[in-house]
Amino acid sequence: MAKSKVLVVGGTGYIGRRIVKASLAQGHETYVLQRPEIGLDIEKLQMLLSFKKEGALLVEGSFNHHKSLVEAVRKVDVVICTMSGVHFRSHNILLQLKLVDAIKEAGNVKRFLPSEFGTDPARMGHALEPGRVTFDEKMIIRKAIEDAKIPFTYVVANCFAGYFVGNLSQMGRLTPPKDKVYLYGDGNVKVAFMDEDDVATYAIKTIDDPRTLNKTLYLRPPENILTQTQLVEKWEKLTGKELEKISISDTDFLASMEGNY
Repeated sequence: MAKSKVLVVGGTGYIGRRIVKASLAQGHETYVLQRPEIGLDIEKLQMLLSFKKEGALLVEGSFNHHKSLVEAVRKVDVVICTMSGVHFRSHNILLQLKLVDAIKEAGNVKRFLPSEFGTDPARMGHALEPGRVTFDEKMIIRKAIEDAKIPFTYVVANCFAGYFVGNLSQMGRLTPPKDKVYLYGDGNVKVAFMDEDDVATYAIKTIDDPRTLNKTLYLRPPENILTQTQLVEKWEKLTGKELEKISISDTDFLASMEGNY
């Protein structure tokens, strides 16, 4: 069976660059949307050129020019959007809705993977503000996809290891604490931590798999499912040092985000 042609939107982002590499590694003809909005960001330009050197095809398109998006989409079978969470704030939710409109008009896409890759927004009705708005906005995107009858796969990877493992799930830092660690609640809620390269690999594997058509794919390797307490214990075993553990409530956590804790 012929491999699908893939267009990655947001290919220079944190997960996007991994999606591009995984697509190329699995033998797909891979296109990366090159947006004029890149401006003077030399690092992103260099990354795009590195993709081209590795075999990717750069295709120009802008969210401010609907026709260019449609033309880019018509080159492929699969569209994967990997725009980071910051693009879901405020009016920027319109960016992905514009992409949905382009896919609908093109009419040739056999699979769309929207910018998900985190926690399943359909199961986050209990989420607290301000984080709740992100899940609500992702559900708006899902509704638009399904209303347009666009074939889809939602990839749910829960927590990226790069952001939540090395720091023992401490907000505002990427390195592990040396003396004390904050536990959320009792620290015994189970979490699936996923290596970002693995997320990209499995995302690409879904696109030609009929079992994942119009489904949500949950990435949950049993050995990757840990509580925060277990994560801390693993670190303590590695370092031979016990950390002071401080439990914080949801109220304390929200206060800490506002700089009041």
